[in-house]
Amino acid sequence: MDSLGISVVVSTYNKEDWLRKVLEGYKYQTYNHYEVIVADDGSRDTTRELIESFQKDYPVPLRHIWHEDDGYRRQRILNIAITEANMPYILFTDGDCIPRRDFVEVHAKYAEEGYFLSGGYCKLPMKTSEVIDEDDIRTERCFDVSWLKKQDKLKGTQSLKLNSGPVMASILDYLTPTNASFNNCNSSAWKEDLIAINGYDERMQYGGPDRELGERLENFGLKSKQIRHKAIVLHLDHARGYKTKESLERNLAIRKAVKDENKKWTEHGIVKGPKPE
Repeated sequence: MDSLGISVVVSTYNKEDWLRKVLEGYKYQTYNHYEVIVADDGSRDTTRELIESFQKDYPVPLRHIWHEDDGYRRQRILNIAITEANMPYILFTDGDCIPRRDFVEVHAKYAEEGYFLSGGYCKLPMKTSEVIDEDDIRTERCFDVSWLKKQDKLKGTQSLKLNSGPVMASILDYLTPTNASFNNCNSSAWKEDLIAINGYDERMQYGGPDRELGERLENFGLKSKQIRHKAIVLHLDHARGYKTKESLERNLAIRKAVKDENKKWTEHGIVKGPKPE
């Protein structure tokens, strides 16, 4: 899949310090046939200014898609990013996930018609998240387990992901009990499949909107492929202010309907209403 064009969609909201590190990571990818789209759910001007500073000498096209801040509307801005993506394959990640150098290349390698890819992440504590700088990313020092352990604690499961070579990563992906679900920080799919199911359900709040999208992709006939130990991102720590009991209950009800009714299309996605005949 060397020639596969990929749109990397990075969602963000008012977190310039983390986004700076993430955009730094996409400067050093081993793959070069991709664009980066920052899907911005209404951030302040300082986020736009940060992106513009990177655009001056970025190695690939870097685009900023923004709408006004009107509460949590992440799924809406992601749907706009899907429709505006210039490439046939879309890789979704977050503005708090630093990609390893081979991240985009791994997604390109395992992309296959009839599938979506499910990656994972290495979760870092706040102290380590704050200390990582541009040079740590450029040299890939921040992906070295011994260096990370010098900064703060690192769980064994996270160390295992970072220390696995290609063979061990394949074995671990085969053995992992974790479901190969669609997730917000490390999943990819074909644009035409995402359009066919009408993208994200914009009713979904924090906690499961990506999982719901993946469940409709599966209802549409796609299978998932596990790459959680192959495609590596470092997940920077942050608070989860949008997570409420009410939003989680509402999300679960939407997902239950998707399962019970074998829904492929959402009437609350890119197109509002039933699927056009």
